Formats: sequence, structure tokens, C-alpha cells
Amino acid sequence: MRSAADSLIVPDLVSGGWRDFAFVPFRDGVEICEICSGEPAVALLKYHPGATVPRHMHTGLETILVLEGSQSDEKGRYRAGTMVLNPEGSIHSVWSDEGCVVLIQWERPVKILEEDE
Repeated sequence: MRSAADSLIVPDLVSGGWRDFAFVPFRDGVEICEICSGEPAVALLKYHPGATVPRHMHTGLETILVLEGSQSDEKGRYRAGTMVLNPEGSIHSVWSDEGCVVLIQWERPVKILEEDE
């Protein structure tokens, strides 16, 4: 078991190193690779084309780095290389028309407000 003082070194994700990681189902059309569980949590999310995450509220800071493809919310479309910060209390839904891979850090879990219909 890792202690709080241990470092976790992750290969070059920006250059496609994420392809070497194993992903498992997370939500319909979205897969996850947990890098660090707990609070905060760090993971890779892989959205298949057309995948969505319903409207949700952030109960802590969420930081996203788009590694490949693009991710969208009500404020815009974020292409590879874009960093998005969603502060505590912010609300949005997320989708990816073309599919994408993002590195995500959640300070605390999100609260789903509307489930997919």
C-alpha cells in the first residue's frame, strides 16, 4: 500500500502514453482508468463518440486536461491541450461528439442531478 509520502510517476500521457492503461466501464459510453483513488481522485476517462454525462454539480474542484479528441459542455467545446477547471458548486453536463480522452482530478465526488433518460 502506498503511503501519503510516495510519489506516483505516470508516463507521458500527452503523447499517447494513456493507450498503455487498462480501462473499465464507468458510465454508458465512458470508460475509466483510476490512477489514484480517494479524495482527491485522479483518473483517465475515455469517452466514446456520442457519450454523455448527465447534469451534475461539483462538490469540490474538478480539473480536466483534454488529451485527445474534444469534450463539450454548455460553455463550449474543449480540444486536446485544453485545461478546464470546474469550481465547487458549478453545474453542467458533458458530452463528446467525436470521442475523447481526458485526465481528470476530482477534489470530491460529483452529485448527479439528472440521470440519462
